[in-house]
Amino acid sequence: MKEETKELTILRNKDWDIIKDQWLRVIEFIPWGKIENDEIMAINSRAPYASIRVECKKFPQNVHIFITHKIDFRNLWEAIKERPSNKNEEVLIMCPLKYSKKIFKLFSFGIFPKMVVMIYPKGSFEKFTNPEWERGEKEALEIISPIARWIPDVFKY
Repeated sequence: MKEETKELTILRNKDWDIIKDQWLRVIEFIPWGKIENDEIMAINSRAPYASIRVECKKFPQNVHIFITHKIDFRNLWEAIKERPSNKNEEVLIMCPLKYSKKIFKLFSFGIFPKMVVMIYPKGSFEKFTNPEWERGEKEALEIISPIARWIPDVFKY
C-alpha cells in the first residue's frame, strides 16, 4: 500500500524559499476573492485572495500555495478565469525571488508579488523539468516564448 504524503503548504513569506526557481504546474485555482469592474475584492482584509495547488518535481506531493498579493491574484485570475480554456495548454508559474530593480531588494519580500504566470503548450512542464532534456538554441527559445505570460514589474529588467 502506498503511503499518503501530506501536502506541503506555503503561506508565510519564509515558506517560499522551498519553491524558489522551480517550475510549477497549476493543478487547481481556488479563488476566494474576485475581480469586478477591474477592482480586486477579498472576502476580508486578513484572508488570502486565493489558493492554488501546484505540481513541483522537487516534491513527491502537491504544494498548496496561498495567494496573498493582489498582483499575483490578478495574474492568475486573468490566466485561468478570463482566458478561454484550452485542453492543449497548461498554466506554469515560476517564483524567481529575485527582483531586478535594486530599490526593491532593500525592502521586505512580503510586500511584492512573488510569481510569474505563463501559459505553455501541454507537456511543457514535463519537458522543462526533465534533467535529461537537451537544451539547444531552439529549446531555449521555447522556454522563453510562452503562449502568454504575466510578469510583475519588479521582475522586469
